[in-house]
Amino acid sequence: MSTVIKNGQLFIGDQIESGDLLIEKGKIVAIGQSLTGDNEIDAGGKLVSPGLVDVHVHYRDPGQTNKENVQTGSKAAAHGGFTTVGAMPNVTPVPNTPELMSEMVKNNQEHGVVHIMQYGPITTDEIGDKIPDYHGLKEAGCFALSNDGKGVQSAQTMYLAMQQAKKNNLVIAEHAQDDSLFNLGVINEGKKAEEFGMRPVTELAETTQIARDLLLAQKTGVRYHICHVSTEKSVALVRLAKKAGINVTCEVAPHHLLIADYDIPANDGNYKMNPPLRSKADQQALIEGLLDGTIDMIATDHAPHTQEDKAGGFAKAAFGITGSETVFSELYTYFVKIGVFSLTQLLKWLTAKPAEAFGLSQAGRIALGQPADIAIFDLNSCHKIAEADYLSKGANTPFTGDEVYGQTSMTIVDGKVVYQKEGN
Repeated sequence: MSTVIKNGQLFIGDQIESGDLLIEKGKIVAIGQSLTGDNEIDAGGKLVSPGLVDVHVHYRDPGQTNKENVQTGSKAAAHGGFTTVGAMPNVTPVPNTPELMSEMVKNNQEHGVVHIMQYGPITTDEIGDKIPDYHGLKEAGCFALSNDGKGVQSAQTMYLAMQQAKKNNLVIAEHAQDDSLFNLGVINEGKKAEEFGMRPVTELAETTQIARDLLLAQKTGVRYHICHVSTEKSVALVRLAKKAGINVTCEVAPHHLLIADYDIPANDGNYKMNPPLRSKADQQALIEGLLDGTIDMIATDHAPHTQEDKAGGFAKAAFGITGSETVFSELYTYFVKIGVFSLTQLLKWLTAKPAEAFGLSQAGRIALGQPADIAIFDLNSCHKIAEADYLSKGANTPFTGDEVYGQTSMTIVDGKVVYQKEGN
């Protein structure tokens, strides 16, 4: 059986062009005009994109499934147009061994509706100085390493970890955070911290670890990726490192592009994330970093929590915000429609760029022989983001209620429809 997607605006390479896609046995087998197949999907002039790629999600599975699980998290990803994601290892238990990694990979495959790439930890239990068996983890299906949610505190430990990661051809994806400088803070250092009377987080907690790690990456030659850069100085450090030939990539989270600490309206836990929302100057630097290529990609840091987790304002709420279901429509509406980003730029940051950085050759592009991982977006109809529409268990986001364009109409993984908007 074959399926043809008709009358789409196809994003191929760096261009958007009218055409059809023919899919057979889960692969793209033809791209052209007036194609026919056994089944037909009429895109009706909507944007037909490679399935989006998100290298940073939290599925809480196993051990924290009251917040999210592989099934709900991956359905949320599909709702947002994502077909490939990277799941962080801060679960219970942390997949420190090949056996635990194998179990997680199997669970991802059995219960996920999108492709789920599984991270392993940089250090055992994401704490301390013990380095797991990277070779064994990779053999069991680990695609990269991260202690996300925690920074590696010891420079010596990170140095040894980078050496082992380099030896096993694994990316180190670092949550850059010096705990002594973070100092149990809950909100960015500035006027809002003063207004709410909350313990501040200095930008130095992020930037000093980035500076350290860039030098270690230069020495070891490891592929070093920085999660959720959030400050002007972080962007400047990465820019210098790239000019120096250091093998570094980095991501920015959509909430850091969309909101600054100045915009926080009240002492509301839905605005509490780590790194925290930064200043307007930091926000502008992140936008400029994307535009000049310093920042390679956008990744959601999808971090679902229960209502109880997010209660109590900045002092008591857990860090984290959901993002899988809102990122494309929010960024399309607030950046592309007003001319800050082009549509092709946004799509590349959400498809080809993350795939290239993490060596995912089967993701992020529409091409002959590629898996038929496709997202179809309606760019012309406005809709209101509603909590009732979320497929994630988490609704911890300040974007609920926003009126946006770019709603996902359909998501296809390996030629099979895994999400379809009602009425399509």
